[in-house]
Amino acid sequence: MAFNAKQTAIDKRMEKTAKNILLFLENKTEDYENRVALGIRTTHGWNEFTYKGIGRLSRKLACYLINNLEVRKGDRLAILSESRPEFGAGVFASVMSGMTTVPLDIKLTKYELKSILSDCLPTVMIVSNSFIQLAKELQKEVDSIKFIISFDETGEKEAEIPSIHKLPNNYEAKWKHRSSKSTALIIYTSGTTGAPKGVEISFNNMLTQLNDMSDLYKKFFGKKKISSILSILPMNHLFELTVGFSMILSWGLSVYYTKSLKPKDILSIMQEKNINFMIVVPAFLKLLKAGIESEVKNSHPFVRTMFYAMLAVSKYVPSYRLRKLMFNKIHKKFGGNFFGCISGGAPLDVSVGEFFERIGIRVFQGYGLTETSPVVSVNYDKRNDIASVGRPLKSVEAKIDPETGELLLKGPSVMKGYYNRPTLTSEVITPDGWLHTGDIASIDKDGHIHITGRIKNMIVLSGGKKVFPEEVESVLCESENFSEVCVFGSSRTSGSKEGTEDIVAVIVPTEHFISLAKDEEELNRMVREEAKHYSSRLAAYKRPVNIIMLKEPLPKTTTRKIKRNEVKELINV
Repeated sequence: MAFNAKQTAIDKRMEKTAKNILLFLENKTEDYENRVALGIRTTHGWNEFTYKGIGRLSRKLACYLINNLEVRKGDRLAILSESRPEFGAGVFASVMSGMTTVPLDIKLTKYELKSILSDCLPTVMIVSNSFIQLAKELQKEVDSIKFIISFDETGEKEAEIPSIHKLPNNYEAKWKHRSSKSTALIIYTSGTTGAPKGVEISFNNMLTQLNDMSDLYKKFFGKKKISSILSILPMNHLFELTVGFSMILSWGLSVYYTKSLKPKDILSIMQEKNINFMIVVPAFLKLLKAGIESEVKNSHPFVRTMFYAMLAVSKYVPSYRLRKLMFNKIHKKFGGNFFGCISGGAPLDVSVGEFFERIGIRVFQGYGLTETSPVVSVNYDKRNDIASVGRPLKSVEAKIDPETGELLLKGPSVMKGYYNRPTLTSEVITPDGWLHTGDIASIDKDGHIHITGRIKNMIVLSGGKKVFPEEVESVLCESENFSEVCVFGSSRTSGSKEGTEDIVAVIVPTEHFISLAKDEEELNRMVREEAKHYSSRLAAYKRPVNIIMLKEPLPKTTTRKIKRNEVKELINV
């Protein structure tokens, strides 16, 4: 692999189509060799890797895997680490050495990790120093794990664990090419417990995604100068690996990671590194919106009045450049050159998306599943319909099951299947290749997909009416006094209505709302009244009959999705 070719323009790169992953990696390191690819702020300052540098580190690790550890094609390489530049090198090296990458969720327990590792049986584990001890314990319990490598410099206690940075400076090896149908990644779904469910993503799945998204650069940014991206999602999540990592590098941009999700730390990086774009989940945007509104509430009455007046007027201002000028103070806090973000991983409240659009920050909502590699559809500049999740990518076929209303998908980005679970695979993929998403949706005349609920979350009422909790949640979340909302059905176990469900809403009020109540009883009353006020916008049968107030945050996955089943168990109704 060469590292000294001259850079080419992004426009020309967008015209190229990757034929295989190794060619893709080679093209990136050649085209953008001296540009910063990946960086992270540490206690010692910024640790940055150029495209050439990350290519060399990946190559060195791959040579070690091939020459020293003698890995075989298809062996699994598990990664247990926080998001960082070396994580990307681990993924690239895994590809070069012919291995299958298994990114692990750092929030899982030892029991859950053992369950996953016992399923995929990795030969090698690469970890950050924070997880060396855990990796050693897992190695004793999972016989397949022969080698552990650290992303960090290792101390005397871990002298037997080689550091990726101290491997032999050997860059020569015979790359282990694999067919496009081979498994590149096994992604285990968030919060996996009991029998693990790993999604097999092939090299062809990955390349399909990259090629589908190769022409989105101009559609997102037009002629705007975009150079730096801030990453806040965990790299074990396929959305981050595909969009926040692979897609961004394919555009020749710089990705910066943060070890902290505290607003002050994020704003500091945005200002220092001139961040232009982010890949986020809706929960982050909602938190950011709440922070802005809180600051406005605490400002001088005149400033507060002006802010909301401009927010109302900006809806009719077509130019985002003018909207940005109207809210210049906010943009300065974001570094002055922040353009917008792609939101995915969970439904985006329309009110949240519209808020940012009005202050001059673009929000492009997308949709996907791990089983579809993962991106299915996305909005972009001239066709940005915040209420929808956009139009399907060019290789994706989408249709609605006329009987159930379920969204069905087909195309080369659909997964190979669930690892070691052929029966489960056959339950979700039809013989002619259609994937059952489990999502209830509609497709409008312009081809935009609208997700309205999940089949498995559907609440069946006594009269046979069906309610999707997502619809109720979206209405209740319009209240600025509610921090989090989770809606589900509580089954009746006796009486004439046995087997049917009642609608339950679990609500976490904001700190400000809590401060307005003199005691717990009054707070409960305020929450119920607020919930009843907003749910009055729904048909009577869709309104919650049981409203439960909690002060503690609801359990979530690492991508900030509320774990509905855990909330249900927590409430025990």
